[in-house]
Amino acid sequence: MGSIASHGAPSALSDVPKPLSLCSALALSLLFRFLPFLHWLPRYPFKDWLLGDIASGFSVGIMHLPQGLAYALLAGLPPVTGLYSSFYPVFLYFFFGTSRHNSVGPFAVISVMIGSLTDSLLPSEKFLESVNGSNMTVNEAQRDAARVELVATITVLTGIFQVALGLLQFGFVVTYLSDPLVRGYTTAASVHVLISQLKNVFGVSVGEHSGPLSMFMTFIEICQKLPETNVGTLVTAIIAMVAIFIVKELNHKLASKLPMPIPIELITIIISTGISYGVNLNAKFGISVVGNIPSGLKPPVAPNVSYFGQVVGNAFAIAVVGYAICISLGKIFALKHGYKVDSNQELIALGLCNFLGGFFQCFAISCSMSRSLVQESTGGNSQVAGVIASLVILVTILKVGELFRDLPKAILSAIIIINLKGMFKQFNDLCMLWKSNRVDLVVWIVTFVATLILNLDIGLAASVGFGLLTVIFRTQLPHYSILGRIADTDVYRDVAEYQTAQEVSGVKIFRSSSTLYFANVELYAEALKKKSGINVDRLIEKKKKALKKLKKQQKKAEKEKAKWKKVLPCHRDPSGATLHHLPDTEDGHNGPDIAVIELSGAEGSTPPKPTLRTLGLPQPGLHAIILDFSPVSFVDTVSIKILKNIFRDFHEIEVDVFVAGCPGEEALLSRQTLPSIQAYPPLRNTAAGLGLPPWCPYPRGFPRGQVLQGVPRTQSEPHSLWQGSWIPGDGPGVPRSAGGGRLLQVEV
Repeated sequence: MGSIASHGAPSALSDVPKPLSLCSALALSLLFRFLPFLHWLPRYPFKDWLLGDIASGFSVGIMHLPQGLAYALLAGLPPVTGLYSSFYPVFLYFFFGTSRHNSVGPFAVISVMIGSLTDSLLPSEKFLESVNGSNMTVNEAQRDAARVELVATITVLTGIFQVALGLLQFGFVVTYLSDPLVRGYTTAASVHVLISQLKNVFGVSVGEHSGPLSMFMTFIEICQKLPETNVGTLVTAIIAMVAIFIVKELNHKLASKLPMPIPIELITIIISTGISYGVNLNAKFGISVVGNIPSGLKPPVAPNVSYFGQVVGNAFAIAVVGYAICISLGKIFALKHGYKVDSNQELIALGLCNFLGGFFQCFAISCSMSRSLVQESTGGNSQVAGVIASLVILVTILKVGELFRDLPKAILSAIIIINLKGMFKQFNDLCMLWKSNRVDLVVWIVTFVATLILNLDIGLAASVGFGLLTVIFRTQLPHYSILGRIADTDVYRDVAEYQTAQEVSGVKIFRSSSTLYFANVELYAEALKKKSGINVDRLIEKKKKALKKLKKQQKKAEKEKAKWKKVLPCHRDPSGATLHHLPDTEDGHNGPDIAVIELSGAEGSTPPKPTLRTLGLPQPGLHAIILDFSPVSFVDTVSIKILKNIFRDFHEIEVDVFVAGCPGEEALLSRQTLPSIQAYPPLRNTAAGLGLPPWCPYPRGFPRGQVLQGVPRTQSEPHSLWQGSWIPGDGPGVPRSAGGGRLLQVEV
């Protein structure tokens, strides 16, 4: 930001005190960060981009008009609020957004989330009035005013959440919404949208249901009222859907030949409005129309904070879902066109669009895939296209909006339903996920079903909870494998999955697909013992029994020796040993030619440590185990404790345990927590002990330069088989290597 400041007034800044200069630089830095247009607008290539942005802006603005009207209907609001939501947020995003191709504005999924909330908190039944003292009718003006106030409050609160998360650098919160979860959720939301629009397609009146199973109750009620279908409404909707579908398919197939997509939605609205006005469809055939659309902009109104407690959870859900959709689209276009999208700034931008828009009767917005694709394909290169689109909507609000009062609602429902086509294509994910990752498939299905049954708000919470559980289960129940070397290569693979992978003789290379922590480390230890092919606990138990028996025999021998010392003469030979001559026994042992020799020197003072062989116990078929820690990102204190037990148990049965592929000694196993661990730099020389290849590329078993090349055979000479040059100052017995990383051996 120093270069940016120097372009302003270098002489002035040089004359001010240094603290003021630093404050000015900081202020400029913050200004450029939170207003990205200050960075790119001065560099805007007018000759190359302006015409494309103007054409793209008109195309997107034409799309905004019908979609704004339709999505307002979907949210249970007056149509004009859809126009407001297509103007204010789109214009504001120009100043704060970092994506050049995102088209912000009304979006079907967000609209249906808002609609479910308005239906539950402000149902039409609350606004019934008596007519002529007997008939009851809904006061639509009063209902719409109350709903606009409620939704404006939700929108402001949604913006507050998004801005706060962005300022706190919490853009990563969207990572808890995995791609299968988001796609399953939006697909289920599309089903909610479809069911909610059937009443306008068939021209029937149904009650407003909310809460779990509300979608099914609405569908059942629509089916029950099918005999009351308004034929004129149904025919109007079918004709509109067929026309829109055909032209959209032509737009897709002829995209390379058409300068811009045919605005079939706008054409349909204009034609249907003209026919409705000329024929008077509402009066003659009972076809429901949009009604009055006021002209002009409304002054800002403060939200009703008394609603905050009722809608805080829903507002947070809308904030997260809206941002997830927006940032995913932004990253797709950024990757395609080679620029970067700032996730936290996008969160702030979306939040400010919602927060400020809420004061002007807007409902919460996100990004639309269809509009964004049109903005990109028609030559849009920046958010100048968004400004042009917002100006198109502004003209509509000021002068043209009132002309659409006779627009049939069935036309808007037809537009909504046809635009769901892309969402319903996400059902193809099921086949793809079945082949690639069935855990993600389960997440998709559970999210879809939970959202259908529990409604959009509770369904989202349940889906996120289930998604987190799958992460826990994946780490708690990972895949354990024994690695073997593929013939004539330096590649290690799971011997159970690759027939050509052969285990190294006398060595087990054990790998877990997950990190180690308190929830899975005991399962890790059990799997290691099972995969090693050794009944470790049973062998340790036998060894303890054998040692106990040996100890008893030694005590008995000590007593016998002490007994004969008292009664037998003894003398010392020249070497210093004490000889006791024993008499003949009944069984012929310890006769006159046999002497018990007692060594008194230091060399004979400590008897050799018993081994499995000397104890007459079966020996393991391996002499070393290597724990591949390349997938391990951290180890907690519980894991350290269990790892100590693993090292101790295998040491008891004379099997050395090594750790390879650590991200860093200090991150995993430190001398403070495991003082007995010794770190060995890896060697590139091939050792006779294990017969491993010089290296094995990460993540195929071990990182390059981190492969064990030798195994200490004895406790007294732990470094005798290591190949390498001994460097003074590196410590006794530590070979030097050109490779990085750490190889750990535990001595218990």
